[in-house]
Amino acid sequence: MSERDAADTMPLRVPVQEGADPREPAAGRRKKKAVRLAVVAVLLAGGTGAGLLWAGQDGNGSAPESGPEIKQVAVVRTDLSGSREMRGTLGYESARTIRSAGEGRVTWLPDRGATIRRGGQLYRVDERSAVLFYGSTPLYRRLDTPGSVGRDIRVVADSLKALGYDIGAQPAPGTSVRQRTPADAPRPMTTGPRQVETTPPADRPSPPDGGAGQGTDADQEGPPSPSPTRSTVREGDGVLTTSLMSAIKRWQKTVGLDPTGILDLSDVVVTKSAVRVADLLAQPGDEASGDLMTVTATTKSVTVPVESLDIRSIRSGGRVTVVLPDRSTAAGRVAAISTTVQADQDDTSDARPTKINVTVSLDDPQAVKGIDSAPVQARFQGESKKDVLAVPVGALLALREGGYAVRLAGGRLVPVDTGMFAKGLVEISGRGVSEGMKVETTA
Repeated sequence: MSERDAADTMPLRVPVQEGADPREPAAGRRKKKAVRLAVVAVLLAGGTGAGLLWAGQDGNGSAPESGPEIKQVAVVRTDLSGSREMRGTLGYESARTIRSAGEGRVTWLPDRGATIRRGGQLYRVDERSAVLFYGSTPLYRRLDTPGSVGRDIRVVADSLKALGYDIGAQPAPGTSVRQRTPADAPRPMTTGPRQVETTPPADRPSPPDGGAGQGTDADQEGPPSPSPTRSTVREGDGVLTTSLMSAIKRWQKTVGLDPTGILDLSDVVVTKSAVRVADLLAQPGDEASGDLMTVTATTKSVTVPVESLDIRSIRSGGRVTVVLPDRSTAAGRVAAISTTVQADQDDTSDARPTKINVTVSLDDPQAVKGIDSAPVQARFQGESKKDVLAVPVGALLALREGGYAVRLAGGRLVPVDTGMFAKGLVEISGRGVSEGMKVETTA
């Protein structure tokens, strides 16, 4: 081996300083200087990699008078788990503003903090109740025409059924339903000073398909229309049958509405689940044309803004530890990862990093029972490895020819392969590496 090749196997080679004892073995001098002048790996934030910290030489190649303190540690067998801790906010989910769908004057509002469930009053305008139903489609029309089809009608049907009302059978998806039109209703005929209700002639033509096997109870009353409107029930649709309208009448009587069987837009407010009144934006006596209140879901979650570059390390359903203001912890999971990218509002620089909101649900809501809103820390679990050999990151020496080594207590360098970095430790493996062996590391 040439002298140059031999030098390449050392972490760093330097001349003996002036005043050094020439009788001291060369290996001992190399040991001390290599420790002081070695390249050590330092853990990056989040434990995803390592950077190199050069120590010991200045730009002129001169050696320092002192180096880092060195100690000996044992190689340990342990489990490594990478985690990342980020700031978040604990609070109630899904805030939304409620405004009246009709005109009038506000006559009643619930208390702040009140929980409103399906079938409960959310507010009253001119003493007419607006009742909460569950669903994903709001009422967007007046429901007054038998045979009407739509997802908003499904919301009404499902909510009344859940409240214990018999709504009758709903037509299956694929069924063709005839919607009543004004021509289906009895027509007034003027005869002198009074009007007489008459029905259309019995010999009125039937629908083109004859209506055989396709009708519902929505089209079983009254004679057929000469030009009926037909709709096909799709998955998720409801049908305003006569049975459903009868159920609406019974429900209206129970909640103090006129039992007409007809629903106006202002009669029902649709939310996905029970709501909590977070804030009142109006008071009794105000005109109902503005915002009335802010409501949220009744459950709490943690919202964590995550930089776009880091979002790949977070998976839906992944475990999260939430650190509360009193330093206690609550377990949770990643419930949702937003698809909306937004600029960091806390950064005023021109190149503001973009962030994506991650929602963390809590396993035990009682763990945050006494907290409505608070800043917290969310600790996301990362990669984990079990039963691996590990040493402190400061034990790594970077070799000039590439790769890493650790120095044993006797001074011998042992090349190692590195794996996962986590919490100041690094996974190592290689020939001659075993649990319990002593290696040198920076203090």
